[in-house]
Amino acid sequence: MESPIPVDQRRPTTTSTPDAWQVRAVFQPLVDLASGRAIGNEALMRGDGPRTGQSPLDLLDEARATGRLVELDLAAVTAAVAGASRQSGTGSVFINVEPATLGAGRAALVEALRPLVARTSVVVEITERALAVDPAGVLAGAEELRRAGCSIALDDVGAEKESLAFIPILRPEVVKLDLGLLRHASRPATVMIAGAIRAYAEATGAEVVAEGIETPEDRVKARVLGATLGQGWLWGRPTDEPGRVGAEPARPLHPQPVGQALTASPFEIVAQVRSVERAPKRLLLPLTRTLELTAEAAPVPPVLLSSFQHRRNLSPFSLSRYVELAQRLPFVAVLGEDVPCEPAPGVRGADLRPDDPLAREWTVSVLGAHESVALVAREHDGDARTDMDREFDFAVTHDRALVTAVHHAMIGRLTSAV
Repeated sequence: MESPIPVDQRRPTTTSTPDAWQVRAVFQPLVDLASGRAIGNEALMRGDGPRTGQSPLDLLDEARATGRLVELDLAAVTAAVAGASRQSGTGSVFINVEPATLGAGRAALVEALRPLVARTSVVVEITERALAVDPAGVLAGAEELRRAGCSIALDDVGAEKESLAFIPILRPEVVKLDLGLLRHASRPATVMIAGAIRAYAEATGAEVVAEGIETPEDRVKARVLGATLGQGWLWGRPTDEPGRVGAEPARPLHPQPVGQALTASPFEIVAQVRSVERAPKRLLLPLTRTLELTAEAAPVPPVLLSSFQHRRNLSPFSLSRYVELAQRLPFVAVLGEDVPCEPAPGVRGADLRPDDPLAREWTVSVLGAHESVALVAREHDGDARTDMDREFDFAVTHDRALVTAVHHAMIGRLTSAV
């Protein structure tokens, strides 16, 4: 995304739909903050023809109101691809995509991007707000784009601190800081958010982009916040032609798919590398309650995912407890056989097939900016006198990579809401 800027009306790249959407692409450079060298360009939508002068936000509002958002988005992507393909040596090309397009327009989106992917590195930008609404759908769309050769950028990160919980779930190759962070770089809340993003970048090798850099002082602030790349008027306003990155090759951005973790068993993920113990349900319940309290008390609210084997194990107390948690956390979901898509207000659900390995597992997993802990358990076949006597093989892990994989396995089974 970008700072509000005047509409550039030179040498437009135009595409139109049968219903007369007319848009074009302009381009703004992204710069390596350490060297000052351009590494690529972001494509930005502008109105064209009769719509020249109409702001991108107005275009998007009109498209939403008329049910044509995917149509407009695909027109903007087509214009961006055409404009970026006019010359070589432009480095990585960043292209914004609406969440709805990841669902209803996914196949057309991949096809529209294909010519550019064959030429250069393409980074698709997704807003963090989309993840809070439908993490399963966004993650599925991101995986398909990665398989097509695109990297993923998570945009507007830090606008709400709750958004930090979704970074390890999407696992973006690029994190774009919200504009407000740069404007309030000295606030404690900003420093805390920037620290969480820096930790993610160090662990994964992701790039961090600061937008809205207008002065040399802004550039210094961006470095203090941990940004590696910058974008803003300091290096020029958007133009109709994408800028070249110079004689040296641009730093490549390679897609890193989540892959098989989306269909794996949480218990098997952890049990492969952690020792497994056995205990009855009555002794494991306090552990699960402790994990829920950990999520509730976290300064930056995390995502909480749980599997209960079957809906009958979701007691009225458990459901009421998860309703409370859903009011405090950015995303709460429960999975199990016969669990409806919304088992309680604010709680997402997933109905597991009887032959799904997860249907035999009891899992509580907490993942956020700072917290990462999961209990994974699989019921042990045996004769139990009571429900509380049922025995489970179990393991507890605080390893962020393992907990992230557990989250991916559970989100992969949620039904997309897109």
